[in-house]
This record gives sequence, structure tokens and C-alpha cells, in this order.
Amino acid sequence: MVLAGTVRRLYLPGLISLSVLASLTLTRAVSAQTPAPSSPPGTIQPDNDALRVQNDSLLSAQGGQRLMDESTKAVNSQNYPLATKKLQEARQVFNQLSNFYQQLATSFSGIDNRVADSQRKKALEAAQMRDQATYQLALVHRAQNQPELAVPLLVQIIGSQQPTRDLGQKSYQQLLELGFVDAPFPNRATQPTK
Repeated sequence: MVLAGTVRRLYLPGLISLSVLASLTLTRAVSAQTPAPSSPPGTIQPDNDALRVQNDSLLSAQGGQRLMDESTKAVNSQNYPLATKKLQEARQVFNQLSNFYQQLATSFSGIDNRVADSQRKKALEAAQMRDQATYQLALVHRAQNQPELAVPLLVQIIGSQQPTRDLGQKSYQQLLELGFVDAPFPNRATQPTK
């Protein structure tokens, strides 16, 4: 006859031994499925460096700047269709960058303000470059005698930059020269003080 206390004493060590054995078996099974550091030929390993957005990538400030530089060369050689294409691409790149950085800033706001501030700063820089590309594109449209294409771009810049900032003032001056507006906007330096 076996007493109940004896069964409990045999049962508990047996459970512990069984769980240890199961965990060892699972560990061996998982490690057998994980490739060794020196994988055999034909095994695909992710290249973490290739997965990063590189500075020469199109989706980067450098990629957008490269498009701006290409547009400048096209303007200098009076190849306005190519300049237009490159500036439109640069605007798109900078706009996407600005939107992505702003989304990240919003996501981290209140969680990690250091990250949020860094992303907000990048969003602002990308938006500034987008507006520069937009201004250059408006000038190319003016050079091609296409004011109907230049006006909306200039109005967008003023909305983004505000009329008191340098690029906003230049855009308004372009609108004045095109005859779209008729009231000159005085420069703050020339405004009389009250």
C-alpha cells in the first residue's frame, strides 16, 4: 500500500524532471532550425547595411538635392522640360520626407520629446527644400511663358512660408510681376515705424 504523501513526493520531482527534459528538447529543436553563423552556400542572409536608407537614395535629402542640381544644369542648358521634370521629382521627394518626418514627430510626441524634436526639425528642413524646389519650378514655368502653372505654385509657397519670410516675399513679388496681384507688399525694412 502506498501512502498519499509518498505519491506527492514522487510526483513533484517527476514533474520538474519532465519540464526540464521538455525545455532541453525544445531548445535543441530551435537551435537545429537556426542557421549557424557561417551559413552554407545558397542560404539567404539579410544585409542590414543594404536595408538602411542610404544617403545616395532618392528618398533622402541628398537625393532631393541631387535632383535640384540636375534641374539647375538643365536650366543652364535651357532644357526646360527636363528641368521641370527634375524639379517636380525633387518637390515630391522633399514633400514625402517632410510628411514622413512629421508623422514620426507626432508619433513620438509625449513619449520621447528628444526624438520628436529631432524629427520635427527634419520635417521643417525638408519642407523648406520643397518650397525652394517649388519656387524654382515656378520660375521655370515663367521662363516658358506659362503663368497659369506658375501662379498656383507661388500661392502654395506663400501659404507654406508666410508672406513675411524671404521666400514668401519673393513669391509674392513674382505674383505682382505676373499681374496676378496688384498691391505691392512692402518689405519690413522699408515699412515706416509707428
